Amino acid sequence: MANKNDLIGVVADKAGLTKAQAGDAVDAVFDAITASLKQGDEVRLVGFGTFAVSKRKATTGRNPATGAAIDIPASNQAKFKPGKGLKDSIN
Repeated sequence: MANKNDLIGVVADKAGLTKAQAGDAVDAVFDAITASLKQGDEVRLVGFGTFAVSKRKATTGRNPATGAAIDIPASNQAKFKPGKGLKDSIN
């Protein structure tokens, strides 16, 4: 599996859905995770992992071409921490 369309195909096959129905289901899962993260909530999927928001502080960087200082604003970053079940299944 390399992309979202491949994921939709696998979901359709395993759940006995059409690709359109599987696409709607996959989109609904992604939308629900995104909405929770936007609110600052974690999404814990036992055995799979946890999606969370991490806050990055504002920093000063450098333009590699000129060496000039650049202000990098604070931002929120999506993080994923794999759960034990996922780690065990791939090792």
